[in-house]
Amino acid sequence: MAEQKRDYYEILGVDRGADDAAIKKAYRQLAKKYHPDANPGDKEAEQKFKEASEAYAVLSDPEKRKQYDQFGHAAFEQGGAGGPGGFDFSGMDMGDIFGDIFGDFFCGGSRRRDTTAPMKGANLRAAVHVTFEEAAFGCEKEIELTLKDECKKCGGTGAKPGTQPETCSKCGGKGKVVYSQQSLFGMVQNVMTCPDCNGTGKVIKEKCPDCRGTGYIASRKRIKVTIPAGIDNGQSVRIRGKGEPGVNGGPRGDLLVEVIVRPHAFLQREGMNLFSTAPISFAQAALGGEVRISTIDGDVLYNVKPGTQTDTRIRLKGKGIPSLRNKNTRGDHYVTLIVQVPDRLSNEAKEALRKFDSLYDNSLAATADSSDTKGKGKKKSFFKNHDND
Repeated sequence: MAEQKRDYYEILGVDRGADDAAIKKAYRQLAKKYHPDANPGDKEAEQKFKEASEAYAVLSDPEKRKQYDQFGHAAFEQGGAGGPGGFDFSGMDMGDIFGDIFGDFFCGGSRRRDTTAPMKGANLRAAVHVTFEEAAFGCEKEIELTLKDECKKCGGTGAKPGTQPETCSKCGGKGKVVYSQQSLFGMVQNVMTCPDCNGTGKVIKEKCPDCRGTGYIASRKRIKVTIPAGIDNGQSVRIRGKGEPGVNGGPRGDLLVEVIVRPHAFLQREGMNLFSTAPISFAQAALGGEVRISTIDGDVLYNVKPGTQTDTRIRLKGKGIPSLRNKNTRGDHYVTLIVQVPDRLSNEAKEALRKFDSLYDNSLAATADSSDTKGKGKKKSFFKNHDND
């Protein structure tokens, strides 16, 4: 008993009313997923690819689709549709289908990058450590790394002086070779990088003794790096033309230097703004007055208002980090004021505080000599820990 075929619409995963664009899109996705070149040796993938191709051969042809919608698979029995397995693939636009999907494998190989054209060299990466202040205001650093330079003996050709690279006989100087292969659709062409010249189109018979045919000499060099004001931890500085040499006369790549900023002792950064804390005395908090605050610009004096409470946050405008884009623009510095309570007091200081407290309904009245085990109706004295000093 012959195996019953699956519905073509079901194979492609489209509705029966799907338009040509939807059918083509569905087939592209399946062809990319199950093509034999992408799944070498996978018989199940090969079978699914054949099913999808068969379904597309019918549903992409208006006349065949009309017959299929009316008679089903019976319309194509006994070779009615022609071609391999009863289907004619000659009218299918395979160049359009596979040119997008397998440009590197099929006749769409013309889409491949020209390996003999000038190409920019690869980028190099390095890292540099800076202090918090250096990142804030900018600086210059030096880093040491290995760079490749054109070999002076051969002028970068890689060939022994007096000789020249020769055109590759295998690819004829094109840098790529074309292989023909029999497939479900007939002969297709695979385009590959030439194995003899590695895509350069040239072969070196006699190599330069200094660079051994590479055309470049590697050496340790010191590079100056300008760190811009306002750079943050993890950001990079790009130095153009200090990367790997280009290929076939292409420009050098770039050097990307990652900036690693050491943490500050008391400043925290968020974007362009800075955050810190500053201690003030009880007297300064109560009476107000000038307090000294440390910033990245040095110490500044700030006038605290009378009655300032602990954890009050103040803003020092323009005392933050400079903008990377505009050096005349800076963030702000936010300072949280912390009222310091002395842990040791002289007898004179204690007496002065008791007198001060008496002016405010004895809210700090000394109760150290009284003991209330239940703790009802009594406040613990502010001076309890100092009466025996």
